[in-house]
Amino acid sequence: MVRVRIKELLAEKGHSKYWLFKRMGLSYQNISKIMDGETEGIRFKNLEKLCKLLECTPNDLFEIEFEDE
Repeated sequence: MVRVRIKELLAEKGHSKYWLFKRMGLSYQNISKIMDGETEGIRFKNLEKLCKLLECTPNDLFEIEFEDE
């Protein structure tokens, strides 16, 4: 499973979800869905904007969690 690490990156930078919401140009509901892993995908333009705002790479935003088989 792919896990989104936006919450952790925001905490490291000392920013809130509201801070991100104001800068992303998406609805608060969409930001929440992305952060909570409740979305099927993310547009490249939004991925790029996240990386710029959080000063990171896409590799920093995502983590693979392997499930035991």
